Amino acid sequence: MTFHNKAKLHEIAKVVLMPGDPLRARWIAETFLKKPKLVNDVRAMYAYTGTYKNKKITVMAHGMGMPSIGIYSYELYKIYDVDTIIRVGSAGAFVKELAIGDVVIAKEAYSESVYAKDIGVKVPCNNILKGSISILNKCNLTAKALNLKPYVGKILSEDAFYSSIPWQKRMKLSKDIVAVEMEAFALYANAIKTKKRALCLLTISDSFVSKKSISYEKRQTSFINMIKLALETAIKV
Repeated sequence: MTFHNKAKLHEIAKVVLMPGDPLRARWIAETFLKKPKLVNDVRAMYAYTGTYKNKKITVMAHGMGMPSIGIYSYELYKIYDVDTIIRVGSAGAFVKELAIGDVVIAKEAYSESVYAKDIGVKVPCNNILKGSISILNKCNLTAKALNLKPYVGKILSEDAFYSSIPWQKRMKLSKDIVAVEMEAFALYANAIKTKKRALCLLTISDSFVSKKSISYEKRQTSFINMIKLALETAIKV
């Protein structure tokens, strides 16, 4: 156990799905897992463990921003010996090709954050960290089997939610950025640090191009395609 997680070691599965919102973690567990058990509620950062198609799965919230997911995912990897973390979150679209509700697989995460440097992970000069290729490949094959067509691409992991920098300028920092969120870069850094595996799946909840968005209530429960893709990928890990 840690200061942030009171679950016993055996109560956390080898594969963990991580949404940002604790209430979304509860919804995922109660909707998709068989016999979900609440194993952590410290700081209301809920973690549930149950089974999905006979595979033990944990769903645990990670909060908002890189420092928060940095703490929880590192402890899962290092203390609880988790092998794979799949983040399931929301993102803002930077390109017109992405509509509200579309699923993005974050093959790469660009960031100017110092998180990776602070934990001793060497970041390439292009400030890009990659998701685990083995999980990415399984996710792509799973998407085909589910007849889903997620967008596979590079996303921006931003530190400031209320940034004063225009999104068009942020987009130009690294070529081919398609969406923005706040956590994937730190998750990928932790996976590299601990020699574990990570991938980030995102649902487009708002668009900087079309100015469309969905409400908090719909975000809470409408990301079904992403969750199914994550779970079906998880059972193949």
